Amino acid sequence: MKKIIQLYLFVLACSFISAQDFEVSTLRMGPYKISMEQAEVEKTSGTKMKVIDGTAKNAIKYGGEILSIDFYSTYMIDTKKDIVSVLGISTTSKKFKTKSGIGVGSTRDDLINAFRNHSSFSVSPSWDEDGKRSPQDTGYFVLNDETAGTNLSFKFVNNVVTEISVSFSAGG
Repeated sequence: MKKIIQLYLFVLACSFISAQDFEVSTLRMGPYKISMEQAEVEKTSGTKMKVIDGTAKNAIKYGGEILSIDFYSTYMIDTKKDIVSVLGISTTSKKFKTKSGIGVGSTRDDLINAFRNHSSFSVSPSWDEDGKRSPQDTGYFVLNDETAGTNLSFKFVNNVVTEISVSFSAGG
């Protein structure tokens, strides 16, 4: 009887782990979405968030993995209140992947093969603060979602993805 209960608990734990959402798209990362209000992020994460000037991010844990979230504040004329919402989300976790299986650890070739038919993407090298190209083979593969005004960016070093981020696009 003990073994049956242990087996049941093991299956239950495995189903809980597999039920967690580690999907990434141009609009979200796991359960966190671009434009999600601060209160909803705090409720989902169980963590108090801070609006930071852009030099640091809020780090939260989701499914044992770390996500960094940036917020911005917007004044709403109709409600006469400031609304604090998600501006960007990033991670270096290997658990978060797109529907096509692309995530940290994927190669630049994997990115190109998975997204070559996407309507708008770009690949560019990384530049340092002095305007010089980074010494390593570092760059970005960016999927643009023109409808939503967001980007899904993959940072790669030596042709391997090291970070994924979702954010508003510069024009969005």
